[in-house]
Amino acid sequence: MKKIIVLLLVGILLLSGCNNNSDKGVQGIADMDKIVENKLNSMTIDEKIGQMMIIYYLKGSVDTTLKSSLSTVKPGGMILFSENFTTYDNTINFIKEVKSSSSIPMFIAIDEEGGRVQRLTSIKDTKVSYVPAMYYLGEMDDIDLTKDTGKVIAEELKVFGINMDFAPVIDIYENPDNEVIGKRSFGTNYEIVSKHGIAMGNSLRDNNIIPVYKHFPGHGNTSTDSHVDLPIVTKTKEELLKDELIPFKKAIENDAEMIMIGHLAVPEITGDNTPASLSKEIITDLLKNEMGYKGLVITDALNMGAITKNYSEQEIYEMAINAGVDILLMPVNSKNALQYIKDSVNKGTISEERINESVRKILKLKYERIDNDYEVYYDKSYLNSKEHQDILNKIKIEEN
Repeated sequence: MKKIIVLLLVGILLLSGCNNNSDKGVQGIADMDKIVENKLNSMTIDEKIGQMMIIYYLKGSVDTTLKSSLSTVKPGGMILFSENFTTYDNTINFIKEVKSSSSIPMFIAIDEEGGRVQRLTSIKDTKVSYVPAMYYLGEMDDIDLTKDTGKVIAEELKVFGINMDFAPVIDIYENPDNEVIGKRSFGTNYEIVSKHGIAMGNSLRDNNIIPVYKHFPGHGNTSTDSHVDLPIVTKTKEELLKDELIPFKKAIENDAEMIMIGHLAVPEITGDNTPASLSKEIITDLLKNEMGYKGLVITDALNMGAITKNYSEQEIYEMAINAGVDILLMPVNSKNALQYIKDSVNKGTISEERINESVRKILKLKYERIDNDYEVYYDKSYLNSKEHQDILNKIKIEEN
């Protein structure tokens, strides 16, 4: 009964406009806080831990294996990859089925950056818009075109019921040998990256897609691919604050709702090669306390070589959560992750209050920003529309 009452109250708040970005009255904020707290208090420790995970599954159907993970882990979200995009109808049904597995709105996330990182183009029977790399938007330095491009991305994502984009990339392309970031970045200096990265993020958010700014504290001045090994950033904190961290500071000033932490070592800050994604000095001390960030912190994918080569699964989850991470992206095995984290809570090496702190923020963002009326988005006419092509054709590109 408590769950039904909470969900009804959430629905009333959403219908009254609590899921948009306009200013809320004090009473509205108090009501939302009460709803979140009531929901949090009704959840088991397993359900709370599940909310802290965004899982992945590299098939295009909800088979028995995925159903088992969804029902056991009850994850807070799922990230989609090219393998999940088959035909249009199958993809829509796949996403609907994933969403229907949870009574709490789910983050349905994707890497849709443009250029060489976009997943929608994998769909087999329907043409979607190809978005050029963000570097070309930075070169043109047309802020309205950047905003319009963000609107194109958002509108095509919403056709599938996707509500979160792991974009924009606000790393600075400082190292010409950096093939990991390269033209995924808006440019080679913090002014261009800040200006266009924030414009892109705001445009996604204004069009009901939650943007995720990445990869804190900056992946642009490295050449190592963190999918394979651990990149080392040799700059001091003072040097980073004058350069790589400026776009993130601007994102925070623009009420960033989520920031992704890269698997990058910054020994001048941490004193060793602990990855930023597992470091309390980077996440809590620098990002949250010194830079004033209040939103959600998510790791980069936890199946990447930069951390799996050096830490056990239990160490990764325990260190990340204690460092201040709110959401674990792509744990290697979500069922194992649930058990490892629960074991850590039972042992007292992760406090339940630390878990509650994250889940409280996750629930609040979901109830404020995710519209449960998914059906309104399934309008195929947005895909590769003339309006979208007219916008994207303005981008002057020199793709290799």
